[in-house]
Amino acid sequence: FLHLCMTRILSSASFSSCERLMSTNLAARKATVTRKTKETDIHVELTLDGTGEADVDTGIGFLDHMLSALVKHSQMNLVLRCKGDLHVDDHHTTEDCGLALGSAFLQALGERKGIARYGHGYAPLDEALSRAVVDISSRPYAVTKLGLKREKLGTLSCEMIPHFFLSFAMEAKICLHVECLYGDNDHHRAESAFKATAIALRAAVAVQAGRTDVPSTKGVL
Repeated sequence: FLHLCMTRILSSASFSSCERLMSTNLAARKATVTRKTKETDIHVELTLDGTGEADVDTGIGFLDHMLSALVKHSQMNLVLRCKGDLHVDDHHTTEDCGLALGSAFLQALGERKGIARYGHGYAPLDEALSRAVVDISSRPYAVTKLGLKREKLGTLSCEMIPHFFLSFAMEAKICLHVECLYGDNDHHRAESAFKATAIALRAAVAVQAGRTDVPSTKGVL
């Protein structure tokens, strides 16, 4: 009986230690980035293993909406504040938010041991359907085909949406392909693209049970 009790106690202790270790590792996947130039002043707090909570204020309503969707469906947590030169236009703010978010993603990801590395996602929004594919490769690249026809969505220039994805991918050091396969409404096309990207990112950063190596034949990423 004593032996059985001790076994249970030790097993429980080991399980608790394992839980604490997992919690510590997951909690470590976060980063804070501040980026300040003459054009923008940005503060980012990103947690990869979150609950989808977004607190975003870029000064561009539609960009806030897209970032909130990205965070919600990737189940990350994000605080992002940007004061940009919107009296000029939306270019610097959108670009620099992508750069700052990508930098935070890279830092939060850390050593990349045990991650899935690859991820893909499909997201419909009414008549629109988008696909995104991600490779956390350290070879940054971005291909974005959204087929947007409007000049702007709210106060966000449609030409800046692919540029946001490019800026994010460059700083995050990921390869990103995102395409709207079809759809009539530009709001739906853009939003489904962000949601598909979120699903792909969630899959790519996922820690695989029992895997501790870097997912590359080179041994590094």
